[in-house]
Amino acid sequence: MTTRDIYITKMKLQLDELNLQMGKLESRAQEAREDMRDKYKVEMAKLHAQSMLAKTKLAEMQASSESTWDGMVAEMNKVRDAFVHSFSYFKSQV
Repeated sequence: MTTRDIYITKMKLQLDELNLQMGKLESRAQEAREDMRDKYKVEMAKLHAQSMLAKTKLAEMQASSESTWDGMVAEMNKVRDAFVHSFSYFKSQV
């Protein structure tokens, strides 16, 4: 396995784990008081958008050439970090 393949596999596993955890949080948010549920729905929509962005960026990485790989890694790390940060913040609020 190349370094590229290892990175892509590792990133996919991290995103899959975040999405799994996001599903669990979504269930907990549904159990919240009614006035908080609307706020949580908005925040969950933002998290879903970040998840889709991360999936799209990962697909772009998989299709990227060697010449663009380093730039794609930097972009993917930023997208993942933003997703993780938003997820962690939301998790602390639920």
